[in-house]
Formats: sequence, structure tokens, C-alpha cells
Amino acid sequence: MLSKETKTEDYKNGIKTIGTLLRYIMIGCLAHSLTYINKPSVVSTKLKLYNICILPIMLYRSECWALSKADARKIDALDQWCLRRILDIRWYHRVSNREVRRMTEQPPLTAIIQKRRLMFGHLTRMDETADARRILTGVHQSDWIRPVGRPYTSWMATLNSDLSLHNCTFEDAIELALDKSLWRLLVASGATH
Repeated sequence: MLSKETKTEDYKNGIKTIGTLLRYIMIGCLAHSLTYINKPSVVSTKLKLYNICILPIMLYRSECWALSKADARKIDALDQWCLRRILDIRWYHRVSNREVRRMTEQPPLTAIIQKRRLMFGHLTRMDETADARRILTGVHQSDWIRPVGRPYTSWMATLNSDLSLHNCTFEDAIELALDKSLWRLLVASGATH
């Protein structure tokens, strides 16, 4: 079994490796697209390439991620770096991140991840005996002993923090998710704030 330090280092190295890999993919896709695209439509085509080729790689299985604040900052920084590359904005141009978002009309990746994490409504509409529903609404055993040290950020804690932004508890969310149209409206509002 791996120690806590080994797991943490592997996780940090994994984030660095994924970030480096995505940067090389991003540079390769954009460099390749420049040879085939006319100048007036370069930015819109680059954004389409980014949304079609890069974002699915970045957001793969993101609904299961339990992000810490540091991880969220790294993900948004990588996203911001990609958007600045697309717009050909350098640091000495002194353009704010908010202005880059306005120019590209792209929501932050953490907002997209939050929206994906809130898409558990279909589980609440399942039969109560279904395994997926029982896992989602299950209660932890009271005799469970927490290991020494700071607890890891759990998916349920992350979900509760996402729901608190909507002034909602997990129990209220389960009740709201039973109404499919209302739940979709709530989830859609999460990616726009």
C-alpha cells in the first residue's frame, strides 16, 4: 500500500504531466490549423478546435473529480493560458483575464466541471433499490474511524459546496432532482455565474 506522501506526489505529478501534455496538444493543433485557415476566421476556428479537440481531453470524467482550491486554480490557469494562446495575447499586452473571457465568451473550466458534477439528477429518479441510488443516498457507518491527518477532499464535500452556492442542501437537491425540468434549470444556472 502506498503512503499518503507517495499518493499526493503521484497526484501532483499527474496534474503537471497532464498540463504539459495538453499544452503540447494545444500548440500542435493551433500550429496545424494556421496553415489551412484564412486570417479573418482564425480566432473563431481556433476556438472551435479548442472546444472540440482540447476541452474533451481536459474534462474527461470531470464529474467525478473532487477538486481542491489549488487544483481548481491550476485548471483555470491552464484554460486561461490556452485562451490567451488562441487570441495571441502575451503578458506585456496587459489584458485582464476577465477581458479574455469576454472576448472568447468561454466560461471558466471550473464552472463547467461544477455543472457536470451537479448532473446526478438521473440517479435520484432511479428506483430506491438500484445500487447507484443506494450509493448516492447511503449513510456512512458510525463506527468508521478516520485515519490520522487531514482528510482528503471528498466528492460529497465538493458536491455539498457546489450546492451551497445555490442555497441548497444535499437532501433538498435530491427532492429538487425528482423534477427533471427544474433540476436542469438549476444545473444550467450553475455554469453562468
